[in-house]
Amino acid sequence: MIILGYFLSSIMGLVLGSIGAGGSILILPILVYFIGISPTLSTSYSLIIVGFTALVGSLNYIKKKQINFSVALIFAVPSLVTVYMTRRYFLPILPDNINLFNILITKDLFIMTLFSLLMIASALLMINSRVNKASSEINKRKLFKNIIIIFEGIAVGFFTGIIGAGGGFLIIPALVVFSGLDMKTAVGSSLFIIFLKSFFGFVGDYQSGVIIDIDILLGILCFTIVGMVLGLSISKNIKSNILKQCFGWFTLFVAAFIIIKEILI
Repeated sequence: MIILGYFLSSIMGLVLGSIGAGGSILILPILVYFIGISPTLSTSYSLIIVGFTALVGSLNYIKKKQINFSVALIFAVPSLVTVYMTRRYFLPILPDNINLFNILITKDLFIMTLFSLLMIASALLMINSRVNKASSEINKRKLFKNIIIIFEGIAVGFFTGIIGAGGGFLIIPALVVFSGLDMKTAVGSSLFIIFLKSFFGFVGDYQSGVIIDIDILLGILCFTIVGMVLGLSISKNIKSNILKQCFGWFTLFVAAFIIIKEILI
């Protein structure tokens, strides 16, 4: 199962390289279902793996000048502060068992369920064809747009701090809708944001005493980097609109799988 997990990690890198998101969507289930790491600890691995892979991928977009640094930093600064605070202070005190409406939910189940629900919301937003119309209207009001981006950054920082995801599946819709970026610029900007946010998130983990198995980490990183390089090559020949639609449907499919696996079975 571990060998299969490594192979699937290369698919994760391919997805992240080609659409700038979806890496953590794949890596969290891979770590939980194939490598055998608990969902809570998997969120820490996810931050390192997706963050490092995003750094490698963003270098290519920097070279092609397909990163909007001003928008990325407006989004990233509140996001990385929030994700650090969440990983450092909030997640360690989250109880192992949560009583929600008189239903006892484990911490791991809570993380996986929240993860899948956020994926569904993101997928529906990306599939919706009215996204471009919304972005053009919001772009007419720069101050309002920036305020929305800041609040989006805080929200994404909090939720990705809990689930350990890079957040590309939440960041890209926000950049497309509220900043009016074209899909490929949003992809490049997303990779840059993911790197910054993942780095600060893991700093919070390290300070709270999280221990990582270096052998497993390096093995997965090797495969994800190979997939990332391949994904970057594929993205050159795919139209932005096709990327958006494929990303949305793919996210919806993985979310459905997690819900079936964790709740219905």
